[in-house]
Amino acid sequence: TRRRALAAAAAVFAAAGGGWFGWEAWRSEPVFEQRYQTQRGQQLDVQLPDGSVLRLDTATRAEVTLYRQRREVRLPEGQAHFSVQADAARPFDVLAGPLRITVVGTRFSVRHTQTGLDAGGVRVTVEEGRVRVASADPTAGAESRLLGPGDAGAADADGHLRSAPVAPAAGALLWREGRANFENTPLAQALAEFERYGPTGLTVRDPAVAAMRINGSFDLRQFGAFAKALPQVLPVRLERRQGTTEIVSAKR
Repeated sequence: TRRRALAAAAAVFAAAGGGWFGWEAWRSEPVFEQRYQTQRGQQLDVQLPDGSVLRLDTATRAEVTLYRQRREVRLPEGQAHFSVQADAARPFDVLAGPLRITVVGTRFSVRHTQTGLDAGGVRVTVEEGRVRVASADPTAGAESRLLGPGDAGAADADGHLRSAPVAPAAGALLWREGRANFENTPLAQALAEFERYGPTGLTVRDPAVAAMRINGSFDLRQFGAFAKALPQVLPVRLERRQGTTEIVSAKR
């Protein structure tokens, strides 16, 4: 009868719908979840089950979730280098601040910090392969950039993309060796970068001194060597005050 036919059709539809929802739930269920965090001055190498390798810099948090059809890492704070195992069926996304960085297999670095170099923004440096950088907000528009070997891209806190000057690969990824390359960098920003790795005991209060520009490659764990070099490269002197060393103008 017509009523029986409709009931049978409804049963088939319900079974199909239930199967579809079950399949979607199965596909969206993570197969691996793990959070990693480094302390101030610490670096950490992480081997993921898919064969990808992460190196986390100092004061970095990373949240890794692997699904059956995609891979995702959230970088709420810090800096990390990614060696992604190629898998065309499982794209690898890094979510850092306002950006989504998407790859299949490549080597690249992402920085998303609130202090030090590029504070407040996101910087992506590609070592090999190709990386697509776009807004993490799907409603923000279709603006995106494809970066290749030796390219770098950056975004401000609002996700506005821009090109970034790129140093040679050895210099752009010096942080993996615990070093930083300062190029016309304000002294206050350079000092903040050192502070990410540990207490320097150095302070700067004079805005004119804080704005002085510094150049050079420095070991981020050798605070004493950095302090000793300052009067040789800038018109400043060091004054010991109440347990800290203040950087002041040499003209005072």
